[in-house]
Amino acid sequence: MAKKTPIKQAGRSELVIITGMSGSGKGTALKALEDLGYYSVDNLPLELIPKFAELTGSSPQIASAALVVDVREGEAMRRFPAMYEQIQKALPTKLLFLEADDSSLMRRFSETRRPHPLGGDRSVATSVKEERQVLEPIRALADIVLNTSKFNVHELREVIGEKFGAGRDETQILIYVTSFGYRHGIPPDSDLVFDVRFLPNPNYIPQYKDLTGKNPNVAKYIRSFPQTNEFMERISDLLEYLLPHYIEEGKSYLTISFGCTGGHHRSVMMAEEIRKRLGKMGYRVKGLHRDIQK
Repeated sequence: MAKKTPIKQAGRSELVIITGMSGSGKGTALKALEDLGYYSVDNLPLELIPKFAELTGSSPQIASAALVVDVREGEAMRRFPAMYEQIQKALPTKLLFLEADDSSLMRRFSETRRPHPLGGDRSVATSVKEERQVLEPIRALADIVLNTSKFNVHELREVIGEKFGAGRDETQILIYVTSFGYRHGIPPDSDLVFDVRFLPNPNYIPQYKDLTGKNPNVAKYIRSFPQTNEFMERISDLLEYLLPHYIEEGKSYLTISFGCTGGHHRSVMMAEEIRKRLGKMGYRVKGLHRDIQK
């Protein structure tokens, strides 16, 4: 499906090529660009991409265009890196690569019950692993890499709008504050990780063991120690210093993770507190407690 854009003004057209892992949200990203006025095409055969780029650059009707190319092209995808370098020389082009954690991709395929494009007799897990290997040379060329594991459809559209929408507010950044348990592994999409296992553990207090850091009494217990309050103040000061620099570098979203042993008490309390503090500073913040139910 394609959508025409208004007649372009003076200047060169722009082409955005979307690629990445199956199930990572490429269709959603394309639709978001279409709604921003991009002439959009899904699953264009690889051989036609150079001609499409040529038409984008020469047509007075197309101010900006976007297309999706992925492993549905089969072995032809191996020719894409060389093709992309040639297109860049002829037309301002950005490569947007979408990916997600293996667990997120497998869950999405399970929920939609759609087969993986590499399917056949292979499991989804095997297909995802093979797809990552095939796409790694293309990922290395990407101008923008987005991990969509935490995004719902609306949040992904919002991020695309921030990166490609005219008149967007470059000072905005979406911050995820996550709690986790080290026994379950560090969240792979973390940008900043803070270990709070040095704080006294409510797990050893019988009345707190089956509660979480969201409980007011548990939070009060953790805050009763001077090292807790000092740590919160130091982290708040650090983030107040760092975040403007991340924004200046063009980062659209940031994941800050706090980890304790099980991900139930100390990390949850700390993530909640920092989330509230960042909100008061005027940042857009979302909280996630990955292991609170484990």
